[in-house]
Amino acid sequence: MRLYVNIDHVATVRQARRTDEPDPVRAAVICELAGADGITVHLREDRRHIQDRDVQLLAATIRSVLNLELAASPEVVGIATELAPHQATLVPERREEVTTEGGLDLRRGGDRLRDAIDSLSKAGIRVSLFIDPTPEAVNDARALGVPAVELHTGRYANHWRDAEPFSELAEAAAQAKALGLAVHAGHGLTYENVVPVAAIPEVEELNIGHSIVSRSVFTGLGAAVRDMRALVAEGRARLR
Repeated sequence: MRLYVNIDHVATVRQARRTDEPDPVRAAVICELAGADGITVHLREDRRHIQDRDVQLLAATIRSVLNLELAASPEVVGIATELAPHQATLVPERREEVTTEGGLDLRRGGDRLRDAIDSLSKAGIRVSLFIDPTPEAVNDARALGVPAVELHTGRYANHWRDAEPFSELAEAAAQAKALGLAVHAGHGLTYENVVPVAAIPEVEELNIGHSIVSRSVFTGLGAAVRDMRALVAEGRARLR
């Protein structure tokens, strides 16, 4: 089980004042030292938090791996192919949203989505698609020929005490794995709800950001990452 820490909201705090702190690159180093297996950032078209220079510096300096989230925008895809991060996760994006609200609509993605997948793959980048945990979305992702999917855990995160959202997530993970896809998960995962997701045997990677950055205000970033790392390990231990 890999824990990738999303540091977008370190940049959100910086951009609130348009200054040079807190520095996302320094945050990435602290996360790695505290046990993060990778760093995730979302280079949005509106550049509301992470900036081009951040991604350039992260690609050059981090010791683990970089997972770059991006829309199927030719401009941002071009930046990704130049930097060649380990992984690119294609996500839906709307200017008016506060955060990503759901998975990709793969059937309406059309040539733009296919072109993005093709360009990233030819650059040697591992491509993942951010999808809702539904049978249709899993099948559509498989048809597009990507090696991995990230299951959107937002509905589970908002109703994690209910059985149905978790069952949907677990069933989608099993389906994706059976079809030969690597399974990742993320969005809205917190210290309260992460353990059951970490215990889903098919899930091999979690992407968590806001909850870790929020806790770090009180505990420091290193301690916040170590606390999450321990909960992920607790969930994985349930498989033994």
